[in-house]
Amino acid sequence: MRVTLNRPWLSCDLGQEMQVLSWAINRPGFAMARRILWREVRNADLPETLDVRDWLATELARTGAGDAIAFLTSRDVTRYHQAVQTVGDCRADCVATVGLSNAERVGQRVLRPHAVWGTINIAVQLDRGLSQTGLIEAISIAAEARTAAIMDADLRLPGGRATGTGTDCLAIAAPPGRDDYAGLHTEIGEALGAAVYRATRAGAADWLGDPPKLTGDESDG
Repeated sequence: MRVTLNRPWLSCDLGQEMQVLSWAINRPGFAMARRILWREVRNADLPETLDVRDWLATELARTGAGDAIAFLTSRDVTRYHQAVQTVGDCRADCVATVGLSNAERVGQRVLRPHAVWGTINIAVQLDRGLSQTGLIEAISIAAEARTAAIMDADLRLPGGRATGTGTDCLAIAAPPGRDDYAGLHTEIGEALGAAVYRATRAGAADWLGDPPKLTGDESDG
């Protein structure tokens, strides 16, 4: 996965068109794509009356990237973290940006103004062909690894340790294949989990060591 930084954009080129599963703002669900993008934003970019999907579609069209899977983040995209893990003949490559200003513990909610919302965005490329069923299990493993990394970061909330944020998004890319399984007992599940854990844990440590300064219309998620 080739990573290109051109702030406010962060781009992950998959090298070829792959099936991607995500709940990203642009092209969510199952889609075929070659690129996964981040667009860094500030509060001034997103007034409450704005249709965010249309705005992002316009921004993507300007760069010729309307077919990309795309995240939005208030995190400084230069603070991305990448981790690669190989297990057997399976390889997982993960890129993550981690902002915890709207951290949550699952099953609870902390009410905060939108101006301080951050997010965790994670993109993973797998080299093992998976069916749509396998891709669904893969995204569940990525979510488990993300949660483990955030819990190990030990960010305390009123109800206990944070498990993520209210705006997390994951995208998993893999070649189309017939393999229905990517669980914790499989090589691809082990590689995937390790890569996501390491990138997310590094991002959380980075954020906790450099907390955001909220001034004016800016929020560093």
